[in-house]
Amino acid sequence: MSTILVAGGTGQVGTPTVGALRAAGHDVRVLSRKTGPGLTTGDLITGTGIAEAVDGVDAVVHVATTNGKRDIVMAQNLFDACLSAGVAHVVIISIVGSDAIPLGFYGQRVEVERRLVASGLPYTIQRATQFHSLVNALFSGQRFLPMLFAPALSFQPIDVRDVGQKLAELAGASPSGRAPDIGGPEKLTASELGRVWKDATGSRRRIVRMRLPGKTFAAFAAGHNLVDGPSFGRITFASYLAGKYHA
Repeated sequence: MSTILVAGGTGQVGTPTVGALRAAGHDVRVLSRKTGPGLTTGDLITGTGIAEAVDGVDAVVHVATTNGKRDIVMAQNLFDACLSAGVAHVVIISIVGSDAIPLGFYGQRVEVERRLVASGLPYTIQRATQFHSLVNALFSGQRFLPMLFAPALSFQPIDVRDVGQKLAELAGASPSGRAPDIGGPEKLTASELGRVWKDATGSRRRIVRMRLPGKTFAAFAAGHNLVDGPSFGRITFASYLAGKYHA
């Protein structure tokens, strides 16, 4: 089996990715700014410790993200270190529709993709749909409102455990460039997802469907955040909520 470094291995995507890689028998290094048992210490923003972290690994999975220019800096520092170390495969996570939906964070992911392609490193880019946690936050963030507002668009949310499994599979295989996009098992309107959320949380508030102005809403409404063809994910939004609110 391979030695694989997971950058962002303690985060919401990194944790299940590390678990899936270890279950497959790989030797996994978990990159973190913290120091502790089972961690490989390094700072992607300053670059400190990154050369040592990637030394001798067969592949790197990059799932560490943040808002703003630091996202690009982290990726570039990692790619530079991987190139110097001769890493044979770099896998990154990105977002379905990121090149069609005009959100700042989505644009960052497109730039990270572009820099990886331009680096000359052997790579795999995996785009995934929005996570269950984002849809949950859409509704839980309205806890002080008298009604539950649902935008007039659809989502295909995917569980991070399904994403982690896919990233682990890709990291253990040969570089494949841009991998087919993956999405969750259901395409549901925000109103339908709101009803699922209400059932899970016991909320009795009325759902109000609303349209929003602007290019970003139009891009979501056009379905650029959805995946054509068969879904990859198996864990539904209802199952995710059951584990979160009733575990």
